[in-house]
Amino acid sequence: MHVCVIGAGIVGLSTAYKLSEQGFRVTVIDAAASVACGASGNNGAQLSYSYVQPLADASIWLQLPKLLLSRSSPLTFKPQWDLRQWQWCIAFLKACNRSRAHQTTAHLLELATQSRQAFDAMLARENLNCHFSNSGKLVLYQTSESFLHAKKQMLLQRSMGCVQEALSATQCIATEPALDNYAGSIAGGIYTASECAVDTLALCKGLESILRQRGVQFLFNHSVNRLELSNQKIVAAHTPSHTIEANSFVLAGGVGSVRLAQTLQITLPIYPLKGYSVTYDLPPLGANSQPIAPTVNVTDFARKIVFARLGAKLRVAGMAELVGNDTTVSTAAIHQLTEATTSIFPKLGSVQAQEPWSGLRPATPTGIPIVGSLMGAPSNLFFNTGHGGLGLTLAFGSATQIALAMRKS
Repeated sequence: MHVCVIGAGIVGLSTAYKLSEQGFRVTVIDAAASVACGASGNNGAQLSYSYVQPLADASIWLQLPKLLLSRSSPLTFKPQWDLRQWQWCIAFLKACNRSRAHQTTAHLLELATQSRQAFDAMLARENLNCHFSNSGKLVLYQTSESFLHAKKQMLLQRSMGCVQEALSATQCIATEPALDNYAGSIAGGIYTASECAVDTLALCKGLESILRQRGVQFLFNHSVNRLELSNQKIVAAHTPSHTIEANSFVLAGGVGSVRLAQTLQITLPIYPLKGYSVTYDLPPLGANSQPIAPTVNVTDFARKIVFARLGAKLRVAGMAELVGNDTTVSTAAIHQLTEATTSIFPKLGSVQAQEPWSGLRPATPTGIPIVGSLMGAPSNLFFNTGHGGLGLTLAFGSATQIALAMRKS
């Protein structure tokens, strides 16, 4: 059985990996010149299996005025002449309630557990050099109010099987000594010892190499402009120069999946959340030198910025901009990232940030990705998109679900 996977980011490659593992013949198509050219390439690099607090949370209502009006806000909203933007925003705000957030948390934790198992099994089997680490994750809170809400979320996640700790500011510094100069700004933190990080670009390149060895075909620089429908099934994907026939098709192209679905009169509730990153090359330390960058993965909750250690590099990523499909790199956003970095880790002020990057995260209003078949869609068309900021974390879990669904079809 031949499966065509549209999208060569971490979600598409994970899907191709699980399908080829099950014996399917696979072709991967992407409009870009290589793997991970969209939201995957230089993303936040954190594998947040246990800390999955949805963006659509009841606390957003109290934060909204500051998020929309503050110049230093991690959220930017630029109204577009686009009905989809307004529909998404309304649906998002409707999802910002305690009941919906609890349901989303449970769903994401279940999928994340499945993803961890599949990812760990892959990593144990394959010899991939992707700077994987399991040094844990520390989420920092600047106010007692936000820390109190985080402890409530921690108790909810603990009831669902997650092992996490609430730490005082002193305990945060003991867990990550590089935060020493920031102690006065920390009200508390939530620490999850089991969380990990990985260089997504290196991971994607490694997966591509493995998949090619398995016989998976890759077609880069091929933008799918039409899915051919016959007798309620997709029979071919058409690019300007190629026609790819297959038995089944998987839309795993991130925000690009929306356009292709629309050609079939299918509306996906996905809108791009633009994010940014920079990467620091860390200088070697002397024997008695104090750490200048974290080894534990750190998240600044207020700024919505994450710090992930990747070998001798530090990835800094964050922000959420609702600006349509604009992929330009904003100098102001990059400045916010570097300013936050030197505020929390002032010894990095002498190190130049490299590789300014932006990517469009495909987000659903609730935060739950669209995985599997959809009512009213062709029976051999499967969806694996809408992971938002958790694409790396959930990729292998949703890929496992796609492979299981396809085996049953």
